[in-house]
Amino acid sequence: MKLPTSYIITAIMVAMSWLNAGAQAHYNGKFSIGAHGGVTLSNIAFTPKTKEKMLMGQMFGLQVKYWEERNFGLLAELNFEQGGWKENFEGAPFEFERKLNYLRLPVMTHIFFEKRHLSGFVNLGPEIGYLLSSTKSANFDVNNIDGIPDFPPNRETDQLRLEPSHRFDYGITAGAGIEFIIKRRHRISLEGRYYFGIGNIFPDDRKDTFSASRNSSILIMLGYSFRVK
Repeated sequence: MKLPTSYIITAIMVAMSWLNAGAQAHYNGKFSIGAHGGVTLSNIAFTPKTKEKMLMGQMFGLQVKYWEERNFGLLAELNFEQGGWKENFEGAPFEFERKLNYLRLPVMTHIFFEKRHLSGFVNLGPEIGYLLSSTKSANFDVNNIDGIPDFPPNRETDQLRLEPSHRFDYGITAGAGIEFIIKRRHRISLEGRYYFGIGNIFPDDRKDTFSASRNSSILIMLGYSFRVK
């Protein structure tokens, strides 16, 4: 016998309400808001490779987090982050650095293991970013390198003159840390995080110098959050 469509829809709705009631009986959702700040250590993964070293910057932002008692939650942030790189001249008296200022939005799975006043956690998820501004500083003329007699030979220099052409960035971020729970509703966290960019900051056509120019950053963050619910 063929059941009327209205009966099937009613049965599905009843089943979903039972599942929802069961979930509410077993899980107690919590919600918090917070802020954090810290330092970044960044470079750019160039292909072909260049001689560079990490650039230190700053970051700060806001976060919202939802989690349940069964060691699982979701975390979203809105952050200002400084990235970029510093050239490595291997002892030669030259200096060059470029800072890239981003507005970033990571959305991560939050897995934690909580015991009394201490919680260990792991965060993992995608991240998108928008380049707000780019600044560079050098103690030589980057547009007249051939006119500098003692400039180090046999090194790529196009990255010194190029300007970022791709404002949007995207990649994967992952981190781990500990959280101190104070009077149930207050939490102080310390986290180390790594971001691996997938998008390029410079032009990447076949005719261009670099086939890849991807952001890469290590973040050390100290944060505070307040449990609203």
